[in-house]
Amino acid sequence: MRVPRIRRARLGAAVIALATTGALALPVATAAAATESASASGPLLSYIVNTRANHGQVQKAEREIAAAGGTVVVSYEQIGVVIARSADTSFAAKLRQSKTIESVGASRTKGIEAADVEATVEATVPTAAPTDGSEPLWANQWDMKQIGVDQAHTKTLGSRDVVVGVLDSGIDATHEDLAPNVDASLSASCLSGKPDTSWNSWQPTTSDHGTHVAGTIAAAKNGKGMVGIAPNVRLAAVKVVDDGGFIYPEYAICGFVWAGEHHFKVTNNSYYIDPWLFNCQNDPDQAAVMTGVRRAVEFSRRGGVLNVAAAGNENYDLAHKTTDVSSPDDTTPAPRPVDDNCLSLPTELPGVVVTTSVGVKGDKSYYSSYGLDKATVAAPGGDARYQLPDTPDKNGRVLSTIPGNKYGYKQGTSMASPHTTGVVALLASTHPWAGPDELRWMLTHQADEHACPSTYDPSGDGAWKATCEGSADNNGFYGAGIINANKAADWWRI
Repeated sequence: MRVPRIRRARLGAAVIALATTGALALPVATAAAATESASASGPLLSYIVNTRANHGQVQKAEREIAAAGGTVVVSYEQIGVVIARSADTSFAAKLRQSKTIESVGASRTKGIEAADVEATVEATVPTAAPTDGSEPLWANQWDMKQIGVDQAHTKTLGSRDVVVGVLDSGIDATHEDLAPNVDASLSASCLSGKPDTSWNSWQPTTSDHGTHVAGTIAAAKNGKGMVGIAPNVRLAAVKVVDDGGFIYPEYAICGFVWAGEHHFKVTNNSYYIDPWLFNCQNDPDQAAVMTGVRRAVEFSRRGGVLNVAAAGNENYDLAHKTTDVSSPDDTTPAPRPVDDNCLSLPTELPGVVVTTSVGVKGDKSYYSSYGLDKATVAAPGGDARYQLPDTPDKNGRVLSTIPGNKYGYKQGTSMASPHTTGVVALLASTHPWAGPDELRWMLTHQADEHACPSTYDPSGDGAWKATCEGSADNNGFYGAGIINANKAADWWRI
């Protein structure tokens, strides 16, 4: 089975369960799209079409798209981006001749189709609750203790005025630890390239990733299972991961525009945008994708949103790019040279908070990507190979919610990023006047400095060796340092 290409589920997961429920099904491609593909000369692809001006050019671009053999899915006039589909193999070339259009690029290399599902391993949770009144699974939440969440909760649980957008595979809004905090009125699916606010559209189907991320941020403090960092804030599910585990550019563009229009305080983005690990300026398709996503991210920032992203699970030095061997991941990957003009999206866009992962010892997780002046902060994401906690389960991964009133373990920068997002939610709660720039400044200044190790080779055989550059307060492994929820709960400690 294909593993979702979110950031990233390749490392495995162990799961513990309380109950079992069924999953909802959601088609990826419409009947109309299938008909269009069948009657055309090439596969049906999605395209990012960027106009030369944000206003006044979109309607003209829509007419030119139709004339070139395409169909408009949605137009985001506020950023001058049109999402289109076409099975005409010359579609992009035709539009690149237009004076209305700045750039156009295919957002995928594989035709639009239905996809595979993700498998999960489950086990049963003990039913006895702790006698000290804590959450039943608190003893296994080493990650929360590492960043002072228990101390933070004596001061604040977060504010209901703070909305956190989880751009992911959907959130199980019926989960007993998430139902109190999921705001259905602010949730949507972006899998068609435009928002769908129907309940079923943004529920998880084949992946538990988004529900796991959501629990780390804001699982309720209700004695049911585990607790999140900011258990009183509201969550908005923005579904950008399809049933094949892909996050195509049009999904992410829709998600960032939705977040900006609804003025979320912070979004979590535990993924990279498919199908390219790095999008390069010298490729016309990838350059157009970079422009469209950059415009959407900047629109969200102007709407008051601070965007948090995962650094990646490739143990890759983002500050010294050389080769990409994993792209395109929706057809046949092939090695290609990359350099600093090639960016991982949305991770490397301006203003995005980049989170690397640490294990229970506070050292970089063996898989975590990194890079001087790329990493903003570090947060617990787990390390089940080399950093095991002194907890009842001895599991070095991160415990959180998964669909069906269950709880499970995962590791990855996907798990580190929501820890940072949760701390930003606490900062936004204790500093309601703060915008994205102020929140970013406070986040980096409340982090606990962590210097580079003299050497880093956790396996001892060079398999995961990495080089850390920089000073104690700014380096490639930990950025400004490891986040601190306790400091974020005190307005005067920043």
